[in-house]
Amino acid sequence: MSRGSNFRNPNACCAVPAVLARFAALLLFSAFAWTLTCRPQNLDKPVTTIDEEVTAFSYAPDGRIAFSVRRMYKLKKYDLQRDDIYVLQPNGKRSRLFNGQKFTLQDKPFTYQVESFTWSPNGHILAVQLFTSTADPEDGHAEDARALLFVDDNGRTINAGGKDPLLMNAEIPLWLRDNATLVYLSETVAPRALFSLQYMNLTTGTAGKAFEGRTFVDAARIPGSNFSIAIERDNKFDGPARMQRLELLAQDDKELATLDSFSGQLILSPSGTKAAYFLDKEILEIRDLTAPDKIARLRVGLGVLQWSADESRLYLKRTTEKKSGDLVSFAAPPLVAYRPHQEIPVDQPVPQMLLHGLTVREFGISPDGKFLAVVLPGKRTLQIFSMN
Repeated sequence: MSRGSNFRNPNACCAVPAVLARFAALLLFSAFAWTLTCRPQNLDKPVTTIDEEVTAFSYAPDGRIAFSVRRMYKLKKYDLQRDDIYVLQPNGKRSRLFNGQKFTLQDKPFTYQVESFTWSPNGHILAVQLFTSTADPEDGHAEDARALLFVDDNGRTINAGGKDPLLMNAEIPLWLRDNATLVYLSETVAPRALFSLQYMNLTTGTAGKAFEGRTFVDAARIPGSNFSIAIERDNKFDGPARMQRLELLAQDDKELATLDSFSGQLILSPSGTKAAYFLDKEILEIRDLTAPDKIARLRVGLGVLQWSADESRLYLKRTTEKKSGDLVSFAAPPLVAYRPHQEIPVDQPVPQMLLHGLTVREFGISPDGKFLAVVLPGKRTLQIFSMN
């Protein structure tokens, strides 16, 4: 009906209020739905609390948790930090795997902090990422480096190749399926700008470079395989970042996509079929690894990511690593195919606040998706919440 005929309709005086009423009802329903989506998740009290100063933790494939505890010692004029390492069983029982006070490195004063853990595929060996500092007792000069320590779940330290207890200048270990071989990243352009890939076997030791002559900014292992996804950059930063699918054992590769940009936080979904990463400090890109032209972009802000166990959601701590921020989750969007150079729209999801807006320093979701573990700022206690 036209505007003119409405004006002449004797019932028009009733039609306008009816439309306004329907519009108001729609607004009220939308506001109610938004409230349901955005309200804090009502997690119960923690089912487990580790009342220690926890520096890092990681879930094993079977639900156990490896965690490190800050320990400080005095050695002559030096204050040393050497974290202990524990394993927490699903039943709440914990045991110490590694005593930091007893760990020494040559005859020099040596300190370290645990940064992260990476479990072997079978869940029996931990690759422990350390930030180390070794002092020269003569001139007092300290040399910092990242290193990997290997400890099995019986508390036995594994010296790679039977030599040194630490694998120096090593980070982001990518385990192979044999649970004994891995490829790791070694810094080639400081500070942590570009890395080469190196082989290492727990029995025979280091075994040279992988994909020699090539440099990368990040990598993540595809679960259950000898493959990884890596972001390659030229050693002079010429050209764009390229997403590669690497077969680590045979050193075969396949380029999946040329990225518009890359700002870190490469993380793969549990099935290994999707990759999420930040293009910049605001935009998260998600890509289908089986059909790389299928993409979604979300404006969520830079932070630390993890996929849900069923891949339906992503969890985001809205700040950088080792800093405290609030924890939210949002639905994983559908991925749509785009042609090269086609403009990709950027959506802005409505986040669901977790833990009533409580800030956390670290977080992790159990492999079965039933538990959320967080390290709180301040005293850095580890708390575990049921997600059911």
